[in-house]
Amino acid sequence: MLANQIYFDHGATTPVHPQVVIAMEPFWNETYGNPSSFHRTGMVAARAVEMARATAAELLGTNPECIVFTSCATESNNLALRGAMMAERIAGRGNHLITGMIEHSAVLETARQLRDLYGFELTVVPVDEFGRVSLTDIEAALRPDTVMISIMAASNEIGTMQPWNEIGLLARSRGILFHTDAVQAVATRRWDLTIDPIDMMTIAPHKFYGPKGVGILVDRSAAGLIPNQTGGGHESGLRAGTLNVPLIVGAVEALRLAVDDLATRVTHVTALRDRLLEEIPAMFPDRCIITGHPTERLSNSASFAFRELSGNDLLIHLDIAGIAASSGSACRSGSPKPSAVLEAIGLGPEWTSGGIRFTLGRQSTGEQVDYLFAVMPDIVNDLTRLGHNLAAAAVQM
Repeated sequence: MLANQIYFDHGATTPVHPQVVIAMEPFWNETYGNPSSFHRTGMVAARAVEMARATAAELLGTNPECIVFTSCATESNNLALRGAMMAERIAGRGNHLITGMIEHSAVLETARQLRDLYGFELTVVPVDEFGRVSLTDIEAALRPDTVMISIMAASNEIGTMQPWNEIGLLARSRGILFHTDAVQAVATRRWDLTIDPIDMMTIAPHKFYGPKGVGILVDRSAAGLIPNQTGGGHESGLRAGTLNVPLIVGAVEALRLAVDDLATRVTHVTALRDRLLEEIPAMFPDRCIITGHPTERLSNSASFAFRELSGNDLLIHLDIAGIAASSGSACRSGSPKPSAVLEAIGLGPEWTSGGIRFTLGRQSTGEQVDYLFAVMPDIVNDLTRLGHNLAAAAVQM
């Protein structure tokens, strides 16, 4: 973190835990073998990968052969959707995919490309004013040729938890595959995939103090995914390419640490989140609303919309004041376009450019929240005056 900067953007990424750095260190310059090599150095690296795979499986309540290491969550989402839909089509089981309106672009854009370029059928279900999909809408969208439902566990932009368990049970009762992008949610609860009705789960370790450049796809589907990336047959033929041993080791160490300190971390960030959700709208009762579900939301995520203000302008002024935040998803932060998520939950144009998200982490403190409360009024009031002055000048022209 930069000196004197308060980091409230843990939904975008997190600092790597010191113990994760230590776990990765030997695999850069000491045990640096290619895990596909048939000699001692390579076999030591391969053993480290398989130990990591077994540990990840144990932590998530699944079998080691279900753990697929990828380069990132985007690749995991692509492999899940493309791989499953292609496999289901080839097997003659169906051609129809259901997903939600506020999914991450790694899911939505993949689904749209499957429809537009490959001829798959796609239904995108709406969300309510809190950003939750309805089980009724999912059920109504089912067709005889539906083979997959992909709904995120929690919104990356507004923090709303989706009814993933109910959706998974519905899918299982109909023999339909259920995939969830659990990038934001995976470190917020304990998972037992022998019980949780999930066939495929996407995980991004850099969201919970692991390294960037590595992802995990849990595939319990037995669908026989068609690989996106072909070559040397790595990861049981699902993802060709030399395995990045240090990042894989670091990813699973981060997952282990996230599970170990789950209760302490969630209690800590929830208390800070609740302060933000209570105080910020109270400061600006006519200009600010909470976005996302009031209670069924990520423990570390507080998101808001400001009327007739630019979320990007807010970000810039917060950054000048020494606070890092995000205007919704980090993947679209800085975009001048109105938030598609805020539009999807029914907000008008006076709100949809004013989204902002504060996501808290292990190192966040009450004193940092106090500082945010101290600087927010001046920032919002200055931007409001500036907007009024610009509007008045435009009228006079």
